[in-house]
Amino acid sequence: MTPSEVIESARRTLDTEENGLKALNAAFDGELGQGFARAVETIAGIAGRIIVTGMGKSGHIGTKIAATLASTGTPAFFVHPAEANHGDLGMIASDDVVLAMSWSGESAELKGIVSYSRRFKIPLVAFTSNAASSLGREADICLELPRVQEACPHGLAPTTSTIMQLALGDALAIALLERRGFSATDFHVFHPGGSLGASLTHVSQIMHSGDSLPLVVEGTAVTEAVVTMSDKGFGCVAVADQSGRLVGVVTDGDLRRNIARDLASLKVDDIMSRTPKSVELDTLAGEALALMNMADKPYTALFVVTDDKPVGIVHMHDLLRIGVA
Repeated sequence: MTPSEVIESARRTLDTEENGLKALNAAFDGELGQGFARAVETIAGIAGRIIVTGMGKSGHIGTKIAATLASTGTPAFFVHPAEANHGDLGMIASDDVVLAMSWSGESAELKGIVSYSRRFKIPLVAFTSNAASSLGREADICLELPRVQEACPHGLAPTTSTIMQLALGDALAIALLERRGFSATDFHVFHPGGSLGASLTHVSQIMHSGDSLPLVVEGTAVTEAVVTMSDKGFGCVAVADQSGRLVGVVTDGDLRRNIARDLASLKVDDIMSRTPKSVELDTLAGEALALMNMADKPYTALFVVTDDKPVGIVHMHDLLRIGVA
């Protein structure tokens, strides 16, 4: 392609996505606008948080929407639907609201979290292009996005559709911000770059340490690690080498993934994840939350280290307790 052809391709993409946003804007004159207003009132009236979920590209967009909501005064976090089916449903409370995203409305991975919301009467808001889909029919409030042309010339890669989902999520966050009267001063509290950044909570202030820290050394039997994990109650255990450095972590997910093996004969070294996520003592709670909410592999707990040695653990529940999540 010549430089002019490359530039023309870029402009076609932007024009196509702009048309999608125009179609979304126009849809607010109809049922989308009415549903959106109901969604804002529903979310504003709950005592809990927004649980955002979605698979694939919708999940990536959902992570950003959750972050935007949280940073503008609406407690929210992303729950991966696959992880939800393996224990993370317990993170969703009866006073929360679920925001489920699926362009087709037929993402099989969402079945568990949708069923859970129906069983426990947790409000369910859907972002989808098909109100007649499984997700659209189950939702208490279905925000149906107009079906438009993808910027991808083959009509396959989510492009225009993800831009529309993102824009609708931003609109939701800002509408909630304005409804709550969220001020510039409030905004600074969630952003360490502001003048109030020094007053934000650090993980060292909320972490669990000492006898509460789930910790074993390399070579520990998996059965012994399970006892430690159960005793401490965080769903994971840190693995340190002989010098005390953090070299791995074993989670309940690692146990599930290895259930077909003879766990009684294994050491933690055989099943642990060797690239554990960790934070320093002076890490802001908001930064820890952002790390936990990573779209590719969300975490419910992070180990706190000093000189690469684990000295504490901070759990999602700790962030919820202080109002960060």
